[in-house]
Amino acid sequence: MTERPESSHEPAAAKESIVFVIDDDASVRRALSNLFQSVGLEVELFGSASEMLQAKLPDVASCLVLDVRLPGLSGLEFQAELAKANIHIPIIFMTGHGDIPMTVKAMKGGAIDFLTKPFRDQDMLDAVVTAIQRDRKRRDADRVVANLQALLETLTPREREILALVSSGLMNKQIAAELGLAEITVKIHRGHIMKKMGTKSLADLVRKAEALGIRRNRS
Repeated sequence: MTERPESSHEPAAAKESIVFVIDDDASVRRALSNLFQSVGLEVELFGSASEMLQAKLPDVASCLVLDVRLPGLSGLEFQAELAKANIHIPIIFMTGHGDIPMTVKAMKGGAIDFLTKPFRDQDMLDAVVTAIQRDRKRRDADRVVANLQALLETLTPREREILALVSSGLMNKQIAAELGLAEITVKIHRGHIMKKMGTKSLADLVRKAEALGIRRNRS
């Protein structure tokens, strides 16, 4: 692992973020490390996919600069393995032997970019900044959903049932008829739901329910 530069003047994209590099060519790893450190980015270097799999990675916004042709597990195979493991790190592929089918496969797998060696330093930096920004947004969205899930756990089974019906667009009267409850009872439950979910409007409640994937299709 390379050391973080001592300069305190890091760009916004560098704070709480890291670039992982996997390439079996030590000179390429050094060149990329120098490039990223020159703009204040922290870097971790690996000679193979298996090395990265064995490492304990920091839980911060990050991206992976990955050589397509590697000993053992290839770059494209590693991309597929990460997807199977539900690891969503943005990937920037690089290769000296790129071809159209390989590029298409990488991009379909969700890669940010596919750069052919020798590439311009600025093209690599632009791709890395884009990738880190995307990962940060994904992480922020995941945190929001995790917080909503924690609030959802405070609801009773009946309240969850009513939340699903509310999010499907049913009125209190319709919900009451479907569940065999008095309309006032539904209103009371809905008030409790809104308080527990931290919402002040029906629109906000529906938005949060949809973010959690809560929706009951109307028959």
